[in-house]
Amino acid sequence: MKRAAFFVSDRTAITAEMMGHSLLTQFESIEFEQINLPFIDSVEKAEQAVVQINAAAEHYACKPLLFITLIDRAVIKVIEQSEGMIFDLLNTFIHPLEQELGIHSAHAVGRSHGMRVYSTYKLRIDALNFSLANDDGNTLKHFPKADIILLGVSRSGKTPSCLFLALQYGILAANYPLVDDDLESSRLPEVLKPYRDKLFGLTIAPERLQQIRKERRPDSSYAEYQQCQYEVNAVEKIYRAQHIPFLDTSAVSIEEIATTILQTSGLERRLHG
Repeated sequence: MKRAAFFVSDRTAITAEMMGHSLLTQFESIEFEQINLPFIDSVEKAEQAVVQINAAAEHYACKPLLFITLIDRAVIKVIEQSEGMIFDLLNTFIHPLEQELGIHSAHAVGRSHGMRVYSTYKLRIDALNFSLANDDGNTLKHFPKADIILLGVSRSGKTPSCLFLALQYGILAANYPLVDDDLESSRLPEVLKPYRDKLFGLTIAPERLQQIRKERRPDSSYAEYQQCQYEVNAVEKIYRAQHIPFLDTSAVSIEEIATTILQTSGLERRLHG
């Protein structure tokens, strides 16, 4: 069985997509064609969206699911005329919140993912630039400013974890790869010792590491199972000997990795949403 699911928003549709996708994952037996409709901020655009929604209804012979984050009542009324089943992810909660807080909401477009507060936006971009500049041990001169330094063997998830921490939480995250020389010595590299309290290790199952490396460099010693197993065992030995907290990334999402790092390290996020 397959159905269409639309994420409709007057801005980026990121909020609608995240919330809608979270709900859809609870229905594993159904395959969803997921369509983003961002910047539906006028009646004309809403009318065009309705044409697309109704076409999907005809194609699949059932109502498309519409996860909407729209503010303008005129736009909402147009979407309500479509053949879709609407799940209003904003207005469902705004009225109860207004009642509890005793004030009216702003009813303003783009509050969640816009540049309403420049300082917050700048903090996010600065954190992202920091992670990019301090990726894979390219430079150590900014390590004193780092909130956290992720360690791990190649392809264990260091870079995407740093980028997610930066974009989602505003964390200044650097990373440093532990290579063969480090693994053979079973010691923490001297350059990292001044930052011991900032270190957090990532590990991964050898089977999963081999799978990832094969996609990058197939038919290489780098991707051989024995090499992957050796590196994982060696890096975990260093973590345990140096009392470095670490996490197995084999079967967890990037969101779970980042959240676990924050909780374990005690870091406070600089960004919310």
